[in-house]
Amino acid sequence: MDRQTVGSANRGRLRVEVRIEGRSEVVTAAGELDHHTAELLRTPLEEAVDQGRVRLVVDCSQLEFCDSTGLNVLLGARLKAEAAGGAVHLAAMLPVVARVFEITGADAVFTVHESLAEALAE
Repeated sequence: MDRQTVGSANRGRLRVEVRIEGRSEVVTAAGELDHHTAELLRTPLEEAVDQGRVRLVVDCSQLEFCDSTGLNVLLGARLKAEAAGGAVHLAAMLPVVARVFEITGADAVFTVHESLAEALAE
């Protein structure tokens, strides 16, 4: 499933793809995750948990930017997944995105993996 951005002003700023690999729901976010595009990521993460898929792996390898709204989407998904007995794993963060997590301390509440393969193997 490929979700395109809403509104012509944001076209192409964030692309989200969802697939199932083994016991994980893999959500790949590519582009900029901010207050204009956050809903494009929030929706598939919440749908996955609502459907009982609670091991979420967010592939961040193509995520070029993440602001506080994007961070809150991921934190909200983490809380929802953990309440259902699961977790959110972050994989392959680019340094610019990893820095946001380091500055805010959010890296301490997520399981962060160097690569998608590592996240899926766990």
